[in-house]
Amino acid sequence: MDGTKMKPVTPGNVVERNIRLAGEVIRYLAEHPRAFSLMPDDFELVILPDDDPEMRSYNLELLGQYAREDKPVVFARTKSAQEYISDEISVYAPIAA
Repeated sequence: MDGTKMKPVTPGNVVERNIRLAGEVIRYLAEHPRAFSLMPDDFELVILPDDDPEMRSYNLELLGQYAREDKPVVFARTKSAQEYISDEISVYAPIAA
């Protein structure tokens, strides 16, 4: 890690942190529009920050609680400790078997 101190995951700051990361994922997708052609039309987005295991676990727990069976899931792996992280995002859309 680059020395940036991460806030502990609490209901109060998890929304703020997820909104910031979602904004970065949207920025990445805007800069890489071809990624949309590889994704399903209607999906659930789960952000998995590699450098924040608590946040990653929290987001996976939310997926387990609120995911709809009729919607595919798209995972965005990223880092949360940087100011501008768009170059550090990997988007994965599972392929239906």
